[in-house]
Amino acid sequence: MRFHDLDLPSEIMHAISDLGFAYCTPIQAQTLPHTLTGKDASGKAQTGTGKTAAFLTTIFTRLLRTTPPGKRRHGSPRALILAPTRELVLQIVADARELTQYCNVVTVAILGGMDYQKQQRQITEQQVDIIVATPGRLLDFKRQQYVHLDQVEILVIDEADRMLDMGFIPDVRQIVHATPNKDKRQT
Repeated sequence: MRFHDLDLPSEIMHAISDLGFAYCTPIQAQTLPHTLTGKDASGKAQTGTGKTAAFLTTIFTRLLRTTPPGKRRHGSPRALILAPTRELVLQIVADARELTQYCNVVTVAILGGMDYQKQQRQITEQQVDIIVATPGRLLDFKRQQYVHLDQVEILVIDEADRMLDMGFIPDVRQIVHATPNKDKRQT
């Protein structure tokens, strides 16, 4: 399946073309036709098979084609991506920035081991479309009321099996419960 066959926004297609991709990987071909219509999905594939691009493409398409529900406040993302490690958070943010080079989508990383005040300013001084975070730092920002998850439209839990192995499940549950009900968000 070609990306062109998916009727993606032109800004995303331009970025995909710049990155040298024309055809979907198997995981992308299996998930994108469903997720682009708002359906939930779960997938398992080896590293480097395009899982991140699949969920990012879904998120960006939704953000570009729909208006946000209600009045948004700073620290209130439309999409939330949870990842188990800071390295993975930083990689997802880098991939997101490549795919949104032709559109105005603000993606912010929230993770431990980095400048707390800088991250706080990034989410409290501008509208944030996507937050990519490790569970612990996200919960800390939520407790401080810098982050508000009640308007999340899309929730992605990347490497859920690894989060289970690392003992993050209680934190992930708490985060999921802070987002809208499943019938009001895509997962």
